[in-house]
Amino acid sequence: MRLRKRQRLVILLLALLLLGGATALVLAALGENVSFFVTPGEIREKGIQPGRSLRIGGLVAEGSVERLPDGTVRFRITDTVDDVVVEYRGLLPDLFREGQGVVALGTLRGDGTFVASEVLAKHDERYMPPEVAEALKRAGYWEEGQGTAEAGGGR
Repeated sequence: MRLRKRQRLVILLLALLLLGGATALVLAALGENVSFFVTPGEIREKGIQPGRSLRIGGLVAEGSVERLPDGTVRFRITDTVDDVVVEYRGLLPDLFREGQGVVALGTLRGDGTFVASEVLAKHDERYMPPEVAEALKRAGYWEEGQGTAEAGGGR
């Protein structure tokens, strides 16, 4: 009888150890690939360190798009209070233009420039990424009646 209880305890402890190990592996893998959404103002306020994977969102600042000879596109993303210079090398979405909402995925360099690996633009006149819409509301730039994906503007 005692041996059976001891075997159950050993099996239970072994199962918990395996479950804990698997959980630790999953969290470690996710931790390296998770990117947090921030606005230009939050980068300044929170003092976000260079090298961290981020999603930054806001509006493409008017007059800021610059196409360099090496194929890099440089522009500024603004939340109407602060802005961040973004460099991106690749094909931009067809709907990318000044004054439009965008979300860029990438990392912050030490000089404060955001190096994007992916740029997403809104896909119709009513859509704005929910994170961007919320940031614009906090900045006082949002007009009621503008849609987000949840408001039926998405596809």
